[in-house]
Parts: sequence; structure tokens; C-alpha cells
Amino acid sequence: MKRKYMLILFLVYLVVLIKGIVFKYPITMMQQIAESWSSEVFWEGLESANFDFFQTIRLYIRHWDNKGINSFGNLIGNVIVFIPMGIMLPVLFESCKNVFSCMVRVLLFVMCIELFQLFSNFGVFDVDDILLNCFGALVGYIIYRIMHALFGKKKNVT
Repeated sequence: MKRKYMLILFLVYLVVLIKGIVFKYPITMMQQIAESWSSEVFWEGLESANFDFFQTIRLYIRHWDNKGINSFGNLIGNVIVFIPMGIMLPVLFESCKNVFSCMVRVLLFVMCIELFQLFSNFGVFDVDDILLNCFGALVGYIIYRIMHALFGKKKNVT
């Protein structure tokens, strides 16, 4: 696939990802949230935020069979949605061919999303989301490395 098409695909992926994670509420609800924003919103966000590693993950595992909590969707979805990023970053950017460089960029991107949710009240900050999203990108990176090893230099993205 030509590099420019892969880049367009990556940009579309980022737009859909941000829409699905950050701007997931109906537009009227987002307008209400934005209009009611004050400095107290940040403090309320801090109270509802999860800063304890594995707290949400343990909760979802403990209540896996509870029909009221979509444990599967939340756990697996947070992983799956970032697999494409782990594949596309090293394909598109030479600096992301190293796992550490790739994962630092993913971590920074995910942190920006989570911090935006914390400050804006367009979601809830959850450190477990950071772990799950980065794990998903790592799975994607491993897929990239396997594909690169199997199909290597036969077809370069240009």
C-alpha cells in the first residue's frame, strides 16, 4: 500500500478513535458539558478518576458475568482499539520501528486523551485505560514485527 494511502488511513483511524473515546456523547450533551464547565469540574473529575493500577480491571474481572456492566467490551475494547496504532506507527514512521520509541508515542497520545477527559469532563480519567490501550498497541507492534519478519523487504511502503 502506498505510504500516502496508509497515512490517510492512519489519520482517519485517529479521527474515529478520538471521536469514539473523547467525543462519544451526543452533541447536545457535549454542549451542556462544555457550557457548564467551571474549575469545580476539574475537582469533580479528580474525585471520580481512577489512579489505582488494576482497580477497574479487577472490578471488570470480578463482575465479568454481570449483565449491567459491559466488562468484556470495556476490557477487550480498550485493547483492540489500539492494535492498529501499534501496527501503523512503525509502518509509517521510521522513528517508531523501535518498540520503545513506538510505545512512548502511544503512551503520550493516550495520556493526552486521559488528561483531556480529566480536565474537560468529557469522560473519566482511568489509569487502567492507559495500561489497556498501551497493551493493545504493544500487541499491534508485535503483529507488525511478525509481519515484517515474514514478508520483510519484499514490499516496502513508499
